Amino acid sequence: MANLRVLAKRRRSVRIIRKITRTMELIATARFKKAMDRAHAATAYTRRITQLVANLVHGGVEIDHPLLQPREETNRAVLLVLTANRGLCGGFNTNLIRAAQQQLNELRAEVPEVSVEVAGKRGIAAFRNRKIDMAEQFTQFEDKPRYDEVEPIAQRYLDAYITGELDRVDMVYMRFESASRQSVAVETLLPLGGLAGSEEGQAEQDVPFEFLPSAESILEEVVPTSFKVKLFKCFLDAAVSEQIARMVAMKSATENADGLIRDLTTLYNRARQSRITSEILDVIGGVEAVAK
Repeated sequence: MANLRVLAKRRRSVRIIRKITRTMELIATARFKKAMDRAHAATAYTRRITQLVANLVHGGVEIDHPLLQPREETNRAVLLVLTANRGLCGGFNTNLIRAAQQQLNELRAEVPEVSVEVAGKRGIAAFRNRKIDMAEQFTQFEDKPRYDEVEPIAQRYLDAYITGELDRVDMVYMRFESASRQSVAVETLLPLGGLAGSEEGQAEQDVPFEFLPSAESILEEVVPTSFKVKLFKCFLDAAVSEQIARMVAMKSATENADGLIRDLTTLYNRARQSRITSEILDVIGGVEAVAK
């Protein structure tokens, strides 16, 4: 029979771990609710501004914006990967890194020059272990990414694309669809040629529009803004998806700890009962020996 002291020590250790996982679950739940509200607000704004671009494109005017025109040849591309700074979130980081590695291999087969930029300490460590050079590394994004933190990255991509230093921007992140569904997304953010034709950017065909001062001047402002907002929404989606993954993982860990505590308690009680029975038998045997 197992040693009582060992069983008691194991049970005490599991109870301590359970407290930690339960606390992390509650923290992740609170952060998830706040992050989800921000993601929902950004989704509505992104959908509306994308629809505005579609209305401009379908407004009966000739549109010639550099961000909407694909390159005849793609010589330089950037792959941006959004991972988490911390672990304990199930397969969140693993799935993203696997998808990023696959997309990187495909890009390298098509594009002569591909640079990798990674957000999140887990992703940075994974690419470093794979001996993959990273042009940029970001660790400042947590569960509350701010627009003023994302906007400089977006502006750098826009400037490089307009000047011809960059031909394509791909992104790997965890798309937030609902509280029960998140999926790894691999999207081409630049060029923006498919923006107006996307599901979010369906034009309001039956509604007449009048553009003042002109559709072209409005497009000059709206198109870069739509890209920045889209990139910001990707960061928000990644943040809320991370919290959901951590919440689910910690809930599962807490439930497993509960089951292990019950099993250890059962073993402890059986061992204790066996020891008591053995001691009683020893006492009875001693009494009988003395009586004889």
